[in-house]
Amino acid sequence: MDAIPFNRPYLTGNEIAYIGEAAANLHLSGNGPFTRRCAAWICERSGSAAALLTHSATGALEMAVALADIRPGDEVVMPSFTFVSTANAVVLRGGVPVFVDIRSDTLNLDETLVEDAVTARTKAIMPVHYAGVGCDMAALLDVGHRHSVAVIEDAAHGIMSTYDGRALGSYGALGALSFHETKNVMCGEGGALMINDASLIDRAEVVLEKGTNRKRFYRGQVDKYSWVDIGSSYVMSEINAAFLWAQLEHADVITSRRLQIWNAYDEAFRPLAEEGLLGCPVVPHRARHNAHMYYLILPETISRSKFLAQLLADGVHAVFHYVPLHSSSAGTRYGRTGSTLKVTEDVSERLVRLPLWVGMRESEVGRVIDSVLAAAGARATGVR
Repeated sequence: MDAIPFNRPYLTGNEIAYIGEAAANLHLSGNGPFTRRCAAWICERSGSAAALLTHSATGALEMAVALADIRPGDEVVMPSFTFVSTANAVVLRGGVPVFVDIRSDTLNLDETLVEDAVTARTKAIMPVHYAGVGCDMAALLDVGHRHSVAVIEDAAHGIMSTYDGRALGSYGALGALSFHETKNVMCGEGGALMINDASLIDRAEVVLEKGTNRKRFYRGQVDKYSWVDIGSSYVMSEINAAFLWAQLEHADVITSRRLQIWNAYDEAFRPLAEEGLLGCPVVPHRARHNAHMYYLILPETISRSKFLAQLLADGVHAVFHYVPLHSSSAGTRYGRTGSTLKVTEDVSERLVRLPLWVGMRESEVGRVIDSVLAAAGARATGVR
């Protein structure tokens, strides 16, 4: 019986053809026709004023922090339960990540704790939309407005997800998307900076292009381009953009298929959650999610390492997630805590992510369900 991997990249069928088209165009370095199509798609779907394709969501976050003018000593409030790129983007500018606890339901930044973490040095708030489920953006934007600090959304998980009907990444002044191989829509490595404050577009183009005004030169607005500001090499190659375009064309289909798997898991495991035997994802009524991941929160009576080992013995490759940043060696060196982090510390020890990728057969979904139920000591479903 074949093993079921945690993730398997899905190809829509047009990726190679579009890469060939990019090669035939003799424009491979970026900012070509496929880049423009992808950026237009993001703007059309999100309502963002502009979108700049980057080599990664990490790059997009670094750009966002530079555009927010984070300087040495400035503080940025964020969850500790996130990928290192969220904090690294701040630290690279000399800023200080201030780690705040997450909600016990959505595992998103706890908006009720953010204001108490704001100080005179706070320059931004960086919510992370965990698992593609939107944070309470209304509350976070209110805190940001009252304290005159920017809101930058880490929407790495968030393509095709909404909150109150608006795309994740479109609420703050800036937002970051990821197109990494593990994301719903991908191009191997890639990302995008969503610019929602139009006053930041001109400078964002400079930061994207290594600190030069090259884009203005290409538009004929200056007779030569030169170094005018800080920046780095953040541009996505046209080859990656061609691959990405094939994915974006099928984003609705991809999301629909992932939701079918997510719903099958939820139907099987929700009764256990209602009995208090497992924790399942919570999606507030104001959020519409993209089925980026399905996770379980194990009870304290179940050893996660043994649980994962039993699934692996069944050929099911499930994984855990983030080690909290505040407890890492770099986190203690570069950041500080802005609240107690009890939920973060508890969840990080008990969370398990299940395989979820387009192309999973019904029998494979059934195997995952049966394996989980058996490892949890519950009755198998018999689904095949």
